Amino acid sequence: MSLIQQQYHELKQTVETFEQFLPQVEALLPLFEQCFQRGNKILTCGNGGSAADALHMAEEFIGRYRGSRRSLPAISLAADVTALTCIANDWGYDAVFSRQIEGLGQSGDLLVTFSGSGNSANIIRAIQTARRLNLTTISLLGKTGGEAGGISDHAIIVPTNNTARAQEIHTWIMHVILEHIETIYPME
Repeated sequence: MSLIQQQYHELKQTVETFEQFLPQVEALLPLFEQCFQRGNKILTCGNGGSAADALHMAEEFIGRYRGSRRSLPAISLAADVTALTCIANDWGYDAVFSRQIEGLGQSGDLLVTFSGSGNSANIIRAIQTARRLNLTTISLLGKTGGEAGGISDHAIIVPTNNTARAQEIHTWIMHVILEHIETIYPME
């Protein structure tokens, strides 16, 4: 089996295994819809490739997904290198997201975390801080969900030990959410 065939087979197997979790994905849609209708915002965060996913989600809400619509409020907490380095220097890397949530988060906002393992200390602290401030927490996770899976209001765990496959499903989930939101806020 070639590398391409192997990778395709792994992806296909992950997609087939994930089908049982589609109702959980569907349950997220009203959370995003209601957040925007209330005038609240989305905060996103993750590390490494998951930081790229967090950036991707926020930019799609602020910019656009498929069509032109009004900009929707979203901030990636992984985007501001000055905030990240300041907080990491003064409070430690475990606080890089939670400190931003303290300053930017408001009751009714959504925090969306991306993590391949669900065990990153900064993700766990972000969720704890968000819950303390009455933000709804949504975690897109891999493996067994880790600690984040047990403390998030809504955890979607892609049951694979392959972080790349989990991230691919996370991207699909993100695109489903964006597709739904664009039915609420159609093209202008």
